[in-house]
Amino acid sequence: MQIVIATKNRGKILEITGFFGGLDNKEGVSGKITWKNFQDFKDFPDVREGTESFLENAIKKARQIAGYTGIITLADDSGLEVDALGGEPGVISSVYAGPCASDEENRKKLLGRLKDINDMDRRIARFICKMVLWDPARGLLNTSDGVCEGRIGFAEMGEGGFGYDPIFIPAGYKKTMAQLSQQEKNMISHRGKALKKMMVFFETQLH
Repeated sequence: MQIVIATKNRGKILEITGFFGGLDNKEGVSGKITWKNFQDFKDFPDVREGTESFLENAIKKARQIAGYTGIITLADDSGLEVDALGGEPGVISSVYAGPCASDEENRKKLLGRLKDINDMDRRIARFICKMVLWDPARGLLNTSDGVCEGRIGFAEMGEGGFGYDPIFIPAGYKKTMAQLSQQEKNMISHRGKALKKMMVFFETQLH
């Protein structure tokens, strides 16, 4: 069974394929999935995300990529919400510092916005993931979600992960997400939690 990952973000691709590659149940459906990504297709489209909601963005990406490839597609839209900033950056997390902003520029802007908040208890934040599985013939197959609570640190730490990982400290940890191993991250991350729920659908509904 082929499934396309609807993103050009290499970090997301590695995280998703790594999640399934690290599972023990190779005899189950997950062990029979052949993952495809933008590198396997010519002129893989860029899907312009909206600002309505994570779920609507995920549906939009999954639907358009499934229509283009003709293959079942997995898409997610994720972001970071910071309570002290009224939920910013939210659905514009990937372009927080501008349409062509790098991950580093987005992190720098967020740290700048929080520079006067020195109490860690006021730097509460969470990663949110909405995930969608779309069939080009049947439409929406399933949705799942995941949340990872934590706080925003005062400086970047760690070389792993991507996005806001170097400044996000998960609840119960003293390390940033970027300092965790991929296995640790998959256990607690918003995307890891959404993938676990999607995995149940794979095993029970996809044959």
